[in-house]
Amino acid sequence: MMLTALILADSRFPGGGHVHSGGLEEAAARKLVTDEPSLESFLHGRLATAGLLAAGFAAAAARGEDLAVLDLELDARTPSPAQREASRAQGRGMLRAARRAWPSARLDALSRNPHQPLVIGVLIGEPYEAALTCAYLAVSGPASAAVRLLGLDPFGVNAIVASLGVEEVAARACKELPALGSPALDLLAEAHVRREGVRLFGS
Repeated sequence: MMLTALILADSRFPGGGHVHSGGLEEAAARKLVTDEPSLESFLHGRLATAGLLAAGFAAAAARGEDLAVLDLELDARTPSPAQREASRAQGRGMLRAARRAWPSARLDALSRNPHQPLVIGVLIGEPYEAALTCAYLAVSGPASAAVRLLGLDPFGVNAIVASLGVEEVAARACKELPALGSPALDLLAEAHVRREGVRLFGS
């Protein structure tokens, strides 16, 4: 389980996560994130909302809860169509890669268009590790995008990620199925998908 979690959290895993910035590209375009302090604020907010939500659903999937019900529940907690599509796009990519690496009947039970946290939960199969992986991915992707988009110091950016308290969020996610909203991220996602011109990231 631990090895699976490490592989999924690796940016080199061919699940398609590298083409998503989790709202960072739009935030940078609007000058909401320009430096390390503003990036830290953005990542902290993302972890406490969207990160906790995703981690909770990954933990529930790892516990073996009904995947079809979880899929509907996560849809209901994700009001932004752009956010839902980003989650499902990453879920499709991760599922495709996972079926090659870890074929299983449980993976086959997922829909063809699953949310990413559900794929992570099924693959890892242990609630805390699944939640930890999902919470980490919620901030590591945007952090990596910040280095590419803003030219920030990668040492400083990774120090921020290490200081965010990902473990505490993962532990909380194992105790409840969150119903948090993140309206700022929803608005950024909807603005990003409508943005004209060149975009480096799908979300």
